[in-house]
Amino acid sequence: MSIAILAGTRTLFKRDARFKFSLFVLLPLVIFAVFSFFSPHDPRSSYYAPINRPPSLSHPFGTNGRGQDLFWMMSYALKNSLIFGLEVALLSRIIAMIIGVIAGYKGRITDQILVFLCDSFIVLPIFPILIFMKLLTREMNLTTLAMVLALFGWPWDARLIRSQVLSLRERNFTITAIFSGESTWDLIFREYLLHILPILFATTINNMLWSLGLEITLSVLGLTPLDIPTMGTVTYWAIQQQALVMGIWWWILFPVIFIVLLFTSLYLLFVSITDFINPRARVLAR
Repeated sequence: MSIAILAGTRTLFKRDARFKFSLFVLLPLVIFAVFSFFSPHDPRSSYYAPINRPPSLSHPFGTNGRGQDLFWMMSYALKNSLIFGLEVALLSRIIAMIIGVIAGYKGRITDQILVFLCDSFIVLPIFPILIFMKLLTREMNLTTLAMVLALFGWPWDARLIRSQVLSLRERNFTITAIFSGESTWDLIFREYLLHILPILFATTINNMLWSLGLEITLSVLGLTPLDIPTMGTVTYWAIQQQALVMGIWWWILFPVIFIVLLFTSLYLLFVSITDFINPRARVLAR
């Protein structure tokens, strides 16, 4: 399985410029996020640096109106946002895989019930629900928010996995495995998982984009913990203190640049992997 993943990654890197570009952008962002572990400042502390100073050698991204070094603040914000996106994606992938595999393999009434459950979650208006939950609960930390988003982020992907399992169930190797006495779990993890993994990888990236977009939107509206630096909360404080009006352009510029680079790289990575695992797209590309 690991050999197949490495071979696929090598093929994508050689043939797809979008995949290569996304890695060249995403890897420096990840490295920059790792810098937060070496920060000399507490991310929640304020006024340890001169306020509203433009970028310089001592402060590469400048300082904000709260006396914080934006270089280290952006490092913390990027790390927290990436961890948040991964938490939502991984938790929702677990739910999507369990629901999708059971629905596709069991079929009949079990399939109908789980598909109805998927459709019910798809039509739920998640944004008003999140706002209502924030009004009910005074404190909602990032981990709690990640768990809530994970509960809404699985239905579409569960249907994709279900469709794949429905196709795999009708193939000859499934029938052979069943008549040879292979258990259901062995069949799923030894035979089906290799076919499901590309879908999981692609939907993980897409789910990260979705969750990061929601986190930034909620943070800009002041509906997340504002003392925890994320890409959204850094933007929130810049807007609240009228950075553009005050001429503190670097306070809003660097968060916007990082958000654009992060979303662009993740989107191109998602598109390249999706096209690679889609046989029809590979045929058209030849």
